[in-house]
Amino acid sequence: MYLDHSATSPVNPEVLKAMEPFFSQEFGNASTFYSLGRTARQAMEAARENVASLIGASPQEIIFTSGGTESDNMAIKGTAYKWKNKGKHIITSAIEHPAVEETCRYLEKQGFEVTYLPVYEEGIVRIEDVLAAIREDTILITIMHANNEIGTIQPIAEIGEIARKKGIIFHSDAVQTVGKIPVDVEKLNVDLLSISAHKLYGPKGIGALYVKKGVFLEPLIHGGGHERALRPGTENVPGIVGLGKACEIALKNLKKDQEDVTRLRNQLIAGILENLEESYLNGDPDKRLPNNAHLRFNGIEGESLVLHLDAKGIAASTGSACSSKKLEPSHVLMALGLEKVEAHGSLRLSLGTENTPEDIEYTIKSIKEAVTTLRNLSPLWNQ
Repeated sequence: MYLDHSATSPVNPEVLKAMEPFFSQEFGNASTFYSLGRTARQAMEAARENVASLIGASPQEIIFTSGGTESDNMAIKGTAYKWKNKGKHIITSAIEHPAVEETCRYLEKQGFEVTYLPVYEEGIVRIEDVLAAIREDTILITIMHANNEIGTIQPIAEIGEIARKKGIIFHSDAVQTVGKIPVDVEKLNVDLLSISAHKLYGPKGIGALYVKKGVFLEPLIHGGGHERALRPGTENVPGIVGLGKACEIALKNLKKDQEDVTRLRNQLIAGILENLEESYLNGDPDKRLPNNAHLRFNGIEGESLVLHLDAKGIAASTGSACSSKKLEPSHVLMALGLEKVEAHGSLRLSLGTENTPEDIEYTIKSIKEAVTTLRNLSPLWNQ
């Protein structure tokens, strides 16, 4: 039973079917002029249209990348290097994905200054803090659309409106939201937006960056003129086709999938909080992704709980897959003001379209049993 869709999602069979010809029969390089190349190019441009349609952009504003991390790096470093003569101040939040956080840390070593906005107990950036942080030399604001661990949705449209009035470029990592909730780049007032295929039932190793017309970035790598010279290199046509198909399916099913998954999420959260003492929901209960339930349990360690659930056939996590090898508590949970022991007792459950009410009932039962077992063994609980 898979409940870790924030880490990755299974490839939709329709996506895999769409990709298959481009590994064998239609293997052409999209930059060549003969028929094999033209077929690849046509498929790639059709995929670009599908990605653009899902987020309300024009196809010319979509740049294909290897995934969310590259898109984030391209947006942040590309803006910083392009506009460093105008200013060297960047604003971000304290709960960004490592692809954003570590990129900002790197730029600090290059002479840039970064302001990390707090998110408080609810896990949401406050508009007044954004306004207070803006300086004359601020060139970029980068705030994720929704957090990858606790699922809280940020006030992106409002932040983007402020950035636009101030003439500041605004980037949002929307890896967790595209395909799960409505995302419209015009309504969100973003200049740059990151997407990853494997979070919306597409393949790994492919993503995209929305670059609003009129926004200019410094390329991070150099070579041929692929992708408006922002991302040179022979295109990953099968991956691009897969991303396009995943976006097409997501757009078609978005409303129904959102409603169905929200219903399951609410069933899961209520089933835990109402029946297991000293269990809590991390982050705002309402302004969160429809598929995210991030819970914490006093008296246990989250890693032990994950292993107990794994033994029961349930795949879950304590937080970001990109940080799973670190022994330190999640920087996201610490930003909520939790104590280390509380942060270590947390569990992320992220649902998908294939999950059922029966899955949720089994998960609730399994969590109650596992937490009870771990608490009986824990000196933290029995002291």
